[in-house]
Amino acid sequence: MSTVSSAQTAQNVLSSLARSDTTSKTGSTSAAEESRFLTLLTTQLRNQDPTNPMQNAEITSQLAQMSTVDGIERLNKMFQSFVDAQGASDSMQAAALVGHGVLVEGRGLALTSAGAVGGFEVDADADKVVLSVKDATGREVKQMSFADVAAGSHNFTWDGTTQDGSRAADGLYTIGVTATKDGKDVTGRTLQFGDVSSVIRGAGGTDFQVGSLGIFKFDDIKQIL
Repeated sequence: MSTVSSAQTAQNVLSSLARSDTTSKTGSTSAAEESRFLTLLTTQLRNQDPTNPMQNAEITSQLAQMSTVDGIERLNKMFQSFVDAQGASDSMQAAALVGHGVLVEGRGLALTSAGAVGGFEVDADADKVVLSVKDATGREVKQMSFADVAAGSHNFTWDGTTQDGSRAADGLYTIGVTATKDGKDVTGRTLQFGDVSSVIRGAGGTDFQVGSLGIFKFDDIKQIL
C-alpha cells in the first residue's frame, strides 16, 4: 500500500492553496476587466463626435466581443474543474489495483509450491500457440500448446510438471512463445505475472509499481487477475 510522507502532504496543501489563490485572482481580474470595458465604452459614448456618432453595430460588436471573452474564460474554468475531478477519480480507481495480480510484458515465470501464473499476447488470431519454459541454464523443461487462440492477451497456469512428468524445482524460469496461422508466423510476446504494490501519481499521469518487475503505465497492464 502506498504511503504519503508529511512533506508530501504539506506540499499538496500548499499546492491546493496556490490553486485557490490563483482562481481568486483570476476572478478578480475578470471583474476588473469588465469594469474597465464598461467605463471605456461609456467614455466613448460621452465623448463621441456628434457629426460622426458611433453606430449601433459598433456598440453591439464591442459588447459581443466582451461576452465572447467572458464565455471562453468561464468555459476554461469549467473544463479545468472537469480535468481535476477526472484526475481524482482516476487516482481512486488506480489505488484499487494495489494488491491485485496483473500481467505485464516480460519473460519471467516464477514457480512456487502452488504453481506458476503467466501469460502471452498475440497480435492476430492463431491456429496454434506454443510456449517453451526454460530453466536458468536455458534447457527446455516444459512445452505447452494452445489451439485456436484469438488475438489479444491470455493467461495460463503451470503446475510445475516437466516434459518427462517429474516436478520442476521452485524458482524463476523464462518463457518463449511462437504462434502461427495457416502456416504463417503470428507476432506474439510473453507476459509476466506480478502484484501491484503501489501507485505513483505524477505530472505525466498515474504509474504502477509492480513488485520487483518495475514501474508500468496503465496501458502496459495487459490483464488484471
